[in-house]
Amino acid sequence: MNIKFIIIVLGEPYSTFSEILGKYFKINKKLKKKIVLIGNSNLFRNQLKKLNYHLLLNDINHIDNAQKDKINILNIKFAQKKIFSKISKKSNTYIEKSFDKSLEILKQLKGQSILINGPVSKKYFLEKKFSGITEFLSKKTKSKNEIMLIYNEKLSVSPLTTHIPIKYVTKKISKEKLTKSILKIREFYKSLLKKNVRIAILGLNPHCETTDKFSEEEKIIIPAINYIKKKRIKIEGPFPADTFFLKKNMNKYDVVIGMYHDQVLTPIKTIFNFNAINITIGLPFIRISPDHGPNSKMLGKNLSDPSSFNYAMKFINKLK
Repeated sequence: MNIKFIIIVLGEPYSTFSEILGKYFKINKKLKKKIVLIGNSNLFRNQLKKLNYHLLLNDINHIDNAQKDKINILNIKFAQKKIFSKISKKSNTYIEKSFDKSLEILKQLKGQSILINGPVSKKYFLEKKFSGITEFLSKKTKSKNEIMLIYNEKLSVSPLTTHIPIKYVTKKISKEKLTKSILKIREFYKSLLKKNVRIAILGLNPHCETTDKFSEEEKIIIPAINYIKKKRIKIEGPFPADTFFLKKNMNKYDVVIGMYHDQVLTPIKTIFNFNAINITIGLPFIRISPDHGPNSKMLGKNLSDPSSFNYAMKFINKLK
């Protein structure tokens, strides 16, 4: 993979993402990859000006016109009346057109680019059609079995099930799903990061035990681990989730796979705060989402923490 472009979809127009970009590009003048923002150029400029960030933007109408060491922006029409406003459904068509343009460009660049998406509103943009942007992009690209990886170079986590109610978790886990997830994560580390990944698998039940006749550990998790071990992949488990994230385990593994969202995202965010990024594996391209939402309560106040976006850019800039 030869990464030359970073495609950044600005997402929800009334979020703190313009502020976060302003903070990053104010400090980071020398750009290692070609940066292409996709969104409304007038609104973005006005928001930066209001927040006192003076960035020089290069307007382009085609990806071929993008220049290195410049912040390129490809305009998407959006009829805005205010520089900052409340989030609503009025932005939905604009956001979707921004994503459609990004997918068109990503397809054209054929593996030379990575997508970063700004935050969107689950309430207004995704509504009840999709549980997250991962699922939205999966539908757009006709992809299956996408995987969420919350990445930090010291320790990453991946939930086998993502944005679903806890009562559905047992119905959504299987030996096949777990083995596919392990193999895709292993391939991601091997091909992109040039690393033989060390994987730990968490159990589902407290202490990996249950009094029920059906044990997910015995019927699903352990058979999947045994199958993977035959492929000479470094994997261990299942481990009880309540004691796994102790310091003594931190250096033994690269990735921890849990059975549901909060089982692994709660500890990883507690350990690393915003120094982690959400990477989607299984799409036709690598997609990264910094770990923050629209944060409408802080809109226009210049108080947002850019750490997660900074970490995303640091990660991408290391890639060749």
